[in-house]
Amino acid sequence: MLKDLNLNKVFVIDIETIPQHEHFSEMPLHLQELWEHKTRLQRKEDYTAAEFYERAGIWAEFGKIICISVGLFHKVAGVYHFRVNSYAGHEEPELLHHFNQLLKEQPADQLLCAHNGKEFDFPYLCRRMLVNGIEIPPQLQIAGKKPWEINHLDTMELWKFGDYKNYTSLNLLAAIFNIPTPKDDIDGSMVKEIYYQQKDLPRIVTYCQKDVITTAQILLRFKGLAAISAENITLVK
Repeated sequence: MLKDLNLNKVFVIDIETIPQHEHFSEMPLHLQELWEHKTRLQRKEDYTAAEFYERAGIWAEFGKIICISVGLFHKVAGVYHFRVNSYAGHEEPELLHHFNQLLKEQPADQLLCAHNGKEFDFPYLCRRMLVNGIEIPPQLQIAGKKPWEINHLDTMELWKFGDYKNYTSLNLLAAIFNIPTPKDDIDGSMVKEIYYQQKDLPRIVTYCQKDVITTAQILLRFKGLAAISAENITLVK
């Protein structure tokens, strides 16, 4: 699988998102009504719109990005190394701008890889860039392209092997490939509380970086290669 993939042309990415407001009541009234309408099928009768707002971060219309982590492969003396950098902060336009500039400095055919990226990370980034008036870089533009012209890799999609019924979490893939779990401290459901209540953005950044590293290790296993050892992974401060 992926035998001819050049890892030097791959950016492995992950994003962390939260609701735009800490509490449902802080949203403008017209957006509260739109949220209630948007989520009525998902909520059914189990939750009120206010209770369900805990999950608003997964919708780009009601959430925002607080961290983007990017990982790059490179070889030293024939051995793969991996370097991870993060753009994080309270001002979404600023971190989106920095990520946008990074992509603009790369070739237009630079590959982007994420776990469930085609359903979540890639479209979320595009939507939030549009909302913030930021031009979408070539690597994220898919309009008018044929499927084989889109340079996006999705480790969850690769694992499906055409089985569209199958959802497999990053944590599960890590377990079956004997890769350290990225969920050893927190998981995605805890990000809102850690951001708004504990105000611990660095902890969220660490979690995001772990997801990137795990995705990269899984991509290596898909290529039939060994995982990168911990001493060959660099986290940029």
